Amino acid sequence: MAKPFEVDKDASQLHRKVYGRYEKLYTLNDFFAALFFLVGSIMFFYESLMIPATWCFTLGSVNFMLRPTIKVAREFHLANLPLPGDD
Repeated sequence: MAKPFEVDKDASQLHRKVYGRYEKLYTLNDFFAALFFLVGSIMFFYESLMIPATWCFTLGSVNFMLRPTIKVAREFHLANLPLPGDD
């Protein structure tokens, strides 16, 4: 039996494809979270950019909130796919 957040060795090619897509989405989300925090941090050096910097931090936080959401969505998606031999 596969553990949560892991592709079982007996999973179909479709399972691997779906898993890979969610992993790419997860990585892209992490990249944007880091980018928003980096840009927000740089903007905080300038008093005139405090409000946009705060928005960057807020968007970065939203990206961090999406991390577990992406994993849960992936698990529900994989759980609803038929396994090889299920007819």
